[in-house]
Amino acid sequence: MLNRYCSRMKVWLTGFHEKYKHLYLLLYFPIYLIWFSYIEKTVTTHFHVVHVALDDYIPFCEYFIIPYLLWFGYVAWGIIYTATHNKTDYCKLCAFLFTGMTVFLIVSTLYPNGHYLRPQYFTHHNVFTSLCEWLWATDTPTNLFPSIHVYNSLAVHLAVTQSEDLKHNKTARFLSFTLMVSIILATMLLKQHSVFDVVTAFLLAYLMYHIVYRRNWSKASAPQKSRTKVRFESE
Repeated sequence: MLNRYCSRMKVWLTGFHEKYKHLYLLLYFPIYLIWFSYIEKTVTTHFHVVHVALDDYIPFCEYFIIPYLLWFGYVAWGIIYTATHNKTDYCKLCAFLFTGMTVFLIVSTLYPNGHYLRPQYFTHHNVFTSLCEWLWATDTPTNLFPSIHVYNSLAVHLAVTQSEDLKHNKTARFLSFTLMVSIILATMLLKQHSVFDVVTAFLLAYLMYHIVYRRNWSKASAPQKSRTKVRFESE
Protein backbone atom coordinates (compact mmCIF):
# COMPACT_ATOMS: atom_id res chain seq x y z
CA MET A 1 0.00 0.00 0.00
CA LEU A 2 2.84 2.37 0.85
CA ASN A 3 4.55 1.56 -2.43
CA ARG A 4 1.34 2.32 -4.31
CA TYR A 5 1.02 5.65 -2.51
CA CYS A 6 4.65 6.56 -3.26
CA SER A 7 4.17 5.59 -6.90
CA ARG A 8 1.08 7.81 -7.23
CA MET A 9 2.86 10.66 -5.50
CA LYS A 10 5.82 10.32 -7.88
CA VAL A 11 3.49 10.41 -10.88
CA TRP A 12 1.70 13.47 -9.49
CA LEU A 13 4.95 15.31 -8.78
CA THR A 14 6.27 14.49 -12.24
CA GLY A 15 3.08 15.79 -13.82
CA PHE A 16 3.13 18.89 -11.66
CA HIS A 17 6.74 19.59 -12.60
CA GLU A 18 6.09 19.21 -16.31
CA LYS A 19 3.00 21.43 -16.17
CA TYR A 20 4.37 24.21 -13.97
CA LYS A 21 8.16 24.12 -14.41
CA HIS A 22 7.97 27.49 -16.17
CA LEU A 23 7.09 29.00 -12.78
CA TYR A 24 10.66 28.37 -11.60
CA LEU A 25 11.52 31.61 -13.37
CA LEU A 26 9.82 33.41 -10.49
CA LEU A 27 12.70 32.36 -8.23
CA TYR A 28 14.34 35.51 -9.58
CA PHE A 29 12.18 37.62 -7.26
CA PRO A 30 13.88 36.56 -3.98
CA ILE A 31 17.24 37.41 -5.56
CA TYR A 32 15.92 40.79 -6.68
CA LEU A 33 14.36 41.62 -3.29
CA ILE A 34 17.52 40.72 -1.35
CA TRP A 35 19.70 42.82 -3.66
CA PHE A 36 17.22 45.72 -3.66
CA SER A 37 16.92 45.66 0.14
CA TYR A 38 20.68 45.82 0.41
CA ILE A 39 21.06 48.93 -1.77
CA GLU A 40 18.06 50.57 -0.09
CA LYS A 41 19.79 50.23 3.28
CA THR A 42 23.26 51.22 2.12
CA VAL A 43 22.46 54.06 -0.32
CA THR A 44 21.10 56.74 2.01
CA THR A 45 23.69 59.52 1.74
CA HIS A 46 26.59 60.43 -0.56
CA PHE A 47 24.69 59.73 -3.74
CA HIS A 48 24.56 61.40 -7.13
CA VAL A 49 21.57 63.75 -7.29
CA VAL A 50 19.17 63.08 -10.16
CA HIS A 51 17.41 66.23 -11.35
CA VAL A 52 16.36 67.93 -14.59
CA ALA A 53 14.82 71.37 -15.06
CA LEU A 54 11.43 69.92 -16.03
CA ASP A 55 11.09 68.35 -12.56
CA ASP A 56 10.55 71.82 -11.06
CA TYR A 57 7.50 72.46 -13.23
CA ILE A 58 5.66 69.26 -12.34
CA PRO A 59 3.20 69.78 -9.45
CA PHE A 60 2.69 67.37 -6.60
CA CYS A 61 -0.66 65.56 -6.68
CA GLU A 62 -1.37 63.14 -3.87
CA TYR A 63 -4.35 61.53 -5.66
CA PHE A 64 -1.98 59.66 -7.94
CA ILE A 65 -1.00 57.48 -5.00
CA ILE A 66 -3.87 55.20 -6.10
CA PRO A 67 -2.49 54.21 -9.54
CA TYR A 68 1.01 54.15 -8.05
CA LEU A 69 -0.05 51.46 -5.57
CA LEU A 70 -2.11 49.63 -8.19
CA TRP A 71 1.19 48.97 -9.97
CA PHE A 72 1.85 46.02 -7.67
CA GLY A 73 -1.39 44.33 -8.67
CA TYR A 74 -0.92 45.27 -12.33
CA VAL A 75 2.47 43.58 -12.59
CA ALA A 76 1.30 40.56 -10.58
CA TRP A 77 -1.75 40.21 -12.85
CA GLY A 78 0.43 40.33 -15.97
CA ILE A 79 2.68 37.55 -14.70
CA ILE A 80 -0.17 35.36 -13.42
CA TYR A 81 -2.29 35.79 -16.55
CA THR A 82 0.48 34.94 -19.00
CA ALA A 83 1.73 32.07 -16.81
CA THR A 84 -1.72 30.45 -16.83
CA HIS A 85 -2.71 31.21 -20.42
CA ASN A 86 0.34 31.18 -22.68
CA LYS A 87 3.81 29.99 -21.67
CA THR A 88 5.50 31.75 -24.58
CA ASP A 89 3.96 35.12 -23.60
CA TYR A 90 4.93 34.42 -20.00
CA CYS A 91 8.57 33.67 -20.83
CA LYS A 92 8.82 36.79 -22.97
CA LEU A 93 7.34 38.93 -20.20
CA CYS A 94 9.73 37.45 -17.63
CA ALA A 95 12.70 38.03 -19.94
CA PHE A 96 11.58 41.63 -20.40
CA LEU A 97 10.97 42.26 -16.70
CA PHE A 98 13.96 40.48 -15.22
CA THR A 99 16.52 41.90 -17.65
CA GLY A 100 15.43 45.48 -16.95
CA MET A 101 15.23 44.90 -13.21
CA THR A 102 18.77 43.49 -13.22
CA VAL A 103 20.03 46.49 -15.20
CA PHE A 104 18.41 48.73 -12.58
CA LEU A 105 20.13 46.87 -9.73
CA ILE A 106 23.52 47.08 -11.43
CA VAL A 107 23.13 50.81 -12.13
CA SER A 108 22.04 51.52 -8.55
CA THR A 109 24.94 49.50 -7.15
CA LEU A 110 27.65 51.05 -9.32
CA TYR A 111 26.18 54.58 -9.45
CA PRO A 112 24.35 55.38 -6.18
CA ASN A 113 21.69 57.99 -6.92
CA GLY A 114 18.80 59.82 -5.34
CA HIS A 115 16.77 63.03 -5.39
CA TYR A 116 15.38 65.82 -3.20
CA LEU A 117 12.06 66.31 -5.00
CA ARG A 118 9.64 65.31 -2.26
CA PRO A 119 7.80 68.19 -0.53
CA GLN A 120 8.97 68.86 3.01
CA TYR A 121 5.42 69.25 4.30
CA PHE A 122 1.80 69.10 3.13
CA THR A 123 -0.37 72.22 3.02
CA HIS A 124 -3.40 70.01 3.72
CA HIS A 125 -4.05 66.50 4.93
CA ASN A 126 -6.33 63.73 3.71
CA VAL A 127 -6.30 59.97 3.25
CA PHE A 128 -4.16 60.33 0.11
CA THR A 129 -1.44 62.37 1.82
CA SER A 130 -1.46 59.81 4.63
CA LEU A 131 -0.82 57.08 2.07
CA CYS A 132 2.01 59.17 0.64
CA GLU A 133 3.55 59.53 4.10
CA TRP A 134 3.33 55.77 4.56
CA LEU A 135 4.94 55.18 1.17
CA TRP A 136 7.79 57.60 1.83
CA ALA A 137 8.42 56.03 5.22
CA THR A 138 9.00 52.66 3.57
CA ASP A 139 10.59 53.77 0.28
CA THR A 140 13.67 55.99 0.30
CA PRO A 141 14.18 58.59 -2.49
CA THR A 142 17.19 56.67 -3.77
CA ASN A 143 17.95 54.06 -6.45
CA LEU A 144 15.90 55.77 -9.09
CA PHE A 145 16.80 55.04 -12.66
CA PRO A 146 15.63 53.51 -14.79
CA SER A 147 12.30 53.73 -12.96
CA ILE A 148 11.10 50.18 -12.33
CA HIS A 149 7.54 51.42 -11.87
CA VAL A 150 7.63 52.86 -15.37
CA TYR A 151 9.65 50.06 -16.97
CA ASN A 152 7.52 47.22 -15.57
CA SER A 153 4.30 49.02 -16.49
CA LEU A 154 5.52 49.30 -20.07
CA ALA A 155 6.50 45.63 -19.97
CA VAL A 156 3.05 44.46 -18.85
CA HIS A 157 1.22 46.63 -21.37
CA LEU A 158 3.46 45.41 -24.18
CA ALA A 159 2.73 41.84 -23.05
CA VAL A 160 -0.99 42.63 -23.37
CA THR A 161 -0.61 44.09 -26.86
CA GLN A 162 1.51 41.12 -28.00
CA SER A 163 -0.59 38.41 -26.31
CA GLU A 164 -2.44 36.05 -28.64
CA ASP A 165 -5.32 36.03 -26.16
CA LEU A 166 -5.55 39.77 -25.47
CA LYS A 167 -4.19 41.71 -28.44
CA HIS A 168 -7.64 41.74 -30.10
CA ASN A 169 -9.48 42.50 -26.85
CA LYS A 170 -10.07 46.26 -27.07
CA THR A 171 -11.34 46.54 -23.50
CA ALA A 172 -8.28 44.83 -22.03
CA ARG A 173 -5.94 46.94 -24.16
CA PHE A 174 -7.73 50.17 -23.18
CA LEU A 175 -7.78 49.39 -19.47
CA SER A 176 -4.14 48.31 -19.54
CA PHE A 177 -3.08 51.44 -21.43
CA THR A 178 -5.03 53.73 -19.08
CA LEU A 179 -3.50 52.16 -15.98
CA MET A 180 -0.01 52.18 -17.51
CA VAL A 181 -0.22 55.90 -18.33
CA SER A 182 -1.64 56.68 -14.87
CA ILE A 183 1.22 54.83 -13.17
CA ILE A 184 3.84 56.59 -15.28
CA LEU A 185 2.33 59.99 -14.47
CA ALA A 186 2.12 59.01 -10.80
CA THR A 187 5.88 58.46 -10.56
CA MET A 188 6.41 62.14 -11.36
CA LEU A 189 3.32 63.70 -9.77
CA LEU A 190 4.10 61.99 -6.46
CA LYS A 191 7.73 63.16 -6.71
CA GLN A 192 8.88 59.57 -6.58
CA HIS A 193 10.98 59.95 -9.69
CA SER A 194 12.63 62.54 -11.87
CA VAL A 195 11.72 62.92 -15.53
CA PHE A 196 15.19 61.52 -16.19
CA ASP A 197 14.20 58.22 -14.52
CA VAL A 198 11.11 57.99 -16.71
CA VAL A 199 13.00 58.71 -19.92
CA THR A 200 15.70 56.13 -19.17
CA ALA A 201 12.96 53.56 -18.43
CA PHE A 202 11.41 54.25 -21.83
CA LEU A 203 14.77 53.92 -23.56
CA LEU A 204 15.50 50.59 -21.89
CA ALA A 205 11.97 49.34 -22.64
CA TYR A 206 12.38 50.35 -26.30
CA LEU A 207 15.60 48.35 -26.52
CA MET A 208 14.07 45.31 -24.81
CA TYR A 209 10.96 45.48 -26.99
CA HIS A 210 13.10 45.02 -30.09
CA ILE A 211 15.09 42.22 -28.45
CA VAL A 212 12.14 40.29 -27.00
CA TYR A 213 9.29 40.95 -29.43
CA ARG A 214 10.69 42.22 -32.72
CA ARG A 215 13.65 39.91 -33.22
CA ASN A 216 12.71 36.55 -34.70
CA TRP A 217 14.87 34.17 -32.68
CA SER A 218 13.68 31.08 -34.55
CA LYS A 219 14.91 32.48 -37.87
CA ALA A 220 18.13 33.70 -36.27
CA SER A 221 18.96 30.16 -35.12
CA ALA A 222 17.88 28.51 -38.39
CA PRO A 223 21.06 29.30 -40.40
CA GLN A 224 23.23 27.84 -37.64
CA LYS A 225 21.17 24.63 -37.66
CA SER A 226 21.34 24.45 -41.44
CA ARG A 227 25.12 24.82 -41.44
CA THR A 228 25.40 22.09 -38.81
CA LYS A 229 23.22 19.76 -40.89
CA VAL A 230 25.26 20.39 -44.05
CA ARG A 231 28.51 19.72 -42.18
CA PHE A 232 27.20 16.40 -40.86
CA GLU A 233 25.94 15.37 -44.30
CA SER A 234 29.29 16.16 -45.91
CA GLU A 235 31.06 14.04 -43.36
